[in-house]
Amino acid sequence: MWDINALVPQLPYWSCLTPEEQTLVTEQARLLSFAKGQPVLSGSECLGMVWVVSGAIRLYILSEEGREVTLFRLYQGEPCVFSASCVVSQITFDTMITAEQDTCLLVVPSHVFGQMTEENLTLRCYMYERMLERFSAVMWTMQEILFKGFDRRLAAFLVGEYDRTGSVQIRMTHQEIAKITSSAREVVARMLKRFEADGLVEYKRGCVTLRDIPALRTMR
Repeated sequence: MWDINALVPQLPYWSCLTPEEQTLVTEQARLLSFAKGQPVLSGSECLGMVWVVSGAIRLYILSEEGREVTLFRLYQGEPCVFSASCVVSQITFDTMITAEQDTCLLVVPSHVFGQMTEENLTLRCYMYERMLERFSAVMWTMQEILFKGFDRRLAAFLVGEYDRTGSVQIRMTHQEIAKITSSAREVVARMLKRFEADGLVEYKRGCVTLRDIPALRTMR
């Protein structure tokens, strides 16, 4: 069981807060748990300022045809600015957030965080810095989708997962990889078969094993 009193001092913006604001956050923050695949936020809803205590979340946009385009993923210890979009009026598009693993989030309600950003210039600067970082990540994602072939995108994803986890086994289905790489399940299945034929990976149901990481790196 997580202890909020022990967690809140670990918030990356904790040092930006006044003693009064630190007390307010400690009193108002709450822990929310989500199972793998469970929606965290949908459309124009405003959850508040989120910090990932454990697990991972995926932020994406949804087209009218139902296609998902993953913007970025956040892991343990990372804050999510987009979940507090109602606090930041410059965020004008709707994002969806889903738990990628069993996940625990520390949430500071939007009305509390909004009040603090109005009164605390240091915290407001922190928010805008995080916004710029995330919009840079979104622009990089759009460039990848628009200008890079899927073979290179898939290779980059596989190597990225290896670098992040240190494991040559990536336990994901075709559909899960498709969502993260903003592609279709059939396209992922076809490309993994090609990679397997080239000796780059081995795929068994729900698990990709990397066989030639240096070769995958050169494809990125």
